Amino acid sequence: MHRLPKVAAGVAMLAAALAGTAAGARELLVVGAHFERVFERRADGEFTGMGPDLVRLVARRNKDTVRFELYPWARAQAMVAQGMADILVGPYKSAERLERMAFSRSAFYRDDMVFYALAGAGQAWQGDYAALEGKSIVVMNGWAYGAGFDAARPRLRVSVANNVENGLLMLTYKHVALFASNRRNTEPVLAALKLGRQVVALPQVIEVQDGYFAFPRRASHDAIRAGFDSALDALIESGELKRLSLRYDVDIP
Repeated sequence: MHRLPKVAAGVAMLAAALAGTAAGARELLVVGAHFERVFERRADGEFTGMGPDLVRLVARRNKDTVRFELYPWARAQAMVAQGMADILVGPYKSAERLERMAFSRSAFYRDDMVFYALAGAGQAWQGDYAALEGKSIVVMNGWAYGAGFDAARPRLRVSVANNVENGLLMLTYKHVALFASNRRNTEPVLAALKLGRQVVALPQVIEVQDGYFAFPRRASHDAIRAGFDSALDALIESGELKRLSLRYDVDIP
């Protein structure tokens, strides 16, 4: 007479536990553009790089699942800003982006932003943007170059390229005098195009930029961001970020 209530109670507890697991499990849509060694998709469709590796480790800790998709950079940013995706891989901070998206507490990689010029063209820059007025400069669509560049940009002759290869070709065909990019994305393309002797990076850094993960700036994503921050900080503390930086040859803060 007493066994049936116990069995029923056990079944109820199991059902509640399973329901709780189902309610807590989330599939997160993670988006980004091709960033060398940070977010890439191989020919077989597999995503690789520091970003996907870290996201998978965080998701495992938080018992989430993830789905990756590759988009043009401007579209990937808009998807997260509009709440159509859960995580954006790799953005630098800027005043505009901070209004549209919420950033992870910790950065996970670091880039030097520099100008590229034709070797022997006599281009020099010591950090004074006034010296660049009148010079044609190509920048990457949707990239952030730091507060100094943003302030000077209205006085500069700026055009836009949608990928690094186009930016370098505009430079080599002398459509522009300078190409603003980062070393990590640009050096592999220089090597692939065999332009290493024709194009050089100017020594003065435009800005040192740290790359983050970003989330929709919405209350519905506060818990996702908080859980991500905790897990990411634990991976940093454990040395996992350092291990991945060595594996992928990417600088970290």
